[in-house]
Amino acid sequence: MSRLFFLLPLLLFAAMASYFFVRLGDDASVVPSALIDKPVPQIDAPPLVEGKPGVSTADFTGEVKVLNIWASWCVPCRAEHPLVTRLAQTEGVPVYGLNWKDKKQDAVAWLNELGDPYGQIGFDESGRNGIELGVYGVPETYVIDKDGRIRYKRVGPLTPSIMKDEVLPLLRDLKQ
Repeated sequence: MSRLFFLLPLLLFAAMASYFFVRLGDDASVVPSALIDKPVPQIDAPPLVEGKPGVSTADFTGEVKVLNIWASWCVPCRAEHPLVTRLAQTEGVPVYGLNWKDKKQDAVAWLNELGDPYGQIGFDESGRNGIELGVYGVPETYVIDKDGRIRYKRVGPLTPSIMKDEVLPLLRDLKQ
């Protein structure tokens, strides 16, 4: 009995080490979302820039859309911005933006410097709308079908391979 008492911690350690070793190969950017295949939650973000509407739940029905959540202080957002711009210009899919936990003047300056690919852009200074969407951090990108259901969520920056292998095929399937 006393041997079992001493072996138990060793067995427990071996089990935990095996679990973590197996999970080492998992992609950390794939974060499960409870919102996949569910309607866009209740959001209502006022406009970031004058002359362009903000973003609300009602905006996500009727056609396939992409929602990109970003901030001016986010370095990966800057890296993915050319891909978001190209997506908006070449794929015929409306791309909406949600500026998250940022200063308005910094966000506007960022758009003036890098360009504004967004058809609509909301300002989420407090992060409340991000909470409703289950935002972990920026950047995050969502693909939303014509019925207003979230079909894809990417945590982290888009890359050319992610665009080619995941986002673009899904957009093409949903647009049919």
